[in-house]
Amino acid sequence: MIVGVLAALGAGLLWGLIFVVPLILPEYPGVVLAFGRYTAFGLLALGLAWMDRRALARLGRADWAEAAKLSLIGNILYYATLASAIQLSGAPVPTLIIGTLPVVIAVTANLLDRRTEAAVAWSRLALPLAVILAGLAAVQLGPVNPDERGAATEWGYIGGLMLAVASVACWTWYPIRNSRWLRARPPGMSRAWATAQGLTTLPLALATGLLYAGWQTLSGDTGGYAFPFGPRPLLFVGMMLLTGLAASWVGTMLWNKASHLLPAALVGQLIVFETLAALLYAFVWYQRLPNPFEILGIALLVGGVLFGVRVFRQPGRPAP
Repeated sequence: MIVGVLAALGAGLLWGLIFVVPLILPEYPGVVLAFGRYTAFGLLALGLAWMDRRALARLGRADWAEAAKLSLIGNILYYATLASAIQLSGAPVPTLIIGTLPVVIAVTANLLDRRTEAAVAWSRLALPLAVILAGLAAVQLGPVNPDERGAATEWGYIGGLMLAVASVACWTWYPIRNSRWLRARPPGMSRAWATAQGLTTLPLALATGLLYAGWQTLSGDTGGYAFPFGPRPLLFVGMMLLTGLAASWVGTMLWNKASHLLPAALVGQLIVFETLAALLYAFVWYQRLPNPFEILGIALLVGGVLFGVRVFRQPGRPAP
């Protein structure tokens, strides 16, 4: 239990980085940020695959197909929609919607596991979920500087809202599906499975980039952006390498470890660590301290996670 929670915490700290990248590189479209990040992830996975060659050799065709599906939906589609939502609507709205993931995933996983030993009575799950929801709401109730809300038009704001909802759908499906694959395998597959997803992500990311470049050419609309490296190539490449290694490979490896050790409904709640990390990095980026509403929200988020851990440590049963 402790190792699983710490692994999820590490993944959340690394994944929180992806929320500030669209703010650092606002002139880069979300699709391009996804292309860059996952191309870097895939290239790094090519080199790292040598360490996991024996485990990767044991994967069958069905396993590689599963890795490709997880990569497409949980990596490329999720990040493209999230980055675009942040750029269109500003950081607060996507953070609020993405922040509901602990609740959405926990409820979805518990519904899917309702006939198995992993299921938890709704009466026991209600308190931690309510506390997490209250924390997420509190974070959004405080005053926000207008400069932090982006400069989107009304239609852009609505589009960002819809893209944020789409990203929630992608990352509700991903951790549950990923957790089921890992829990059906023996221990020791966390790193190899992260590498396998990186290998399958590379051709998908390259295809995404080619499709975007083709659309730019056919439409003649570059939007002021020169594919692939844009106006700040060194910063772009550096940020893509950072997120490709830290957020994608190391973060996925740690998340796989947590997914193997913990029930899916609990893992879903632990995604709250990503929200907390995103808030921390946002405060650093905007160079300010959290307001009282945000402090209250963070305290409630942490409390909800602690309640959730206790719920899944059922008396008389060993920890998962």
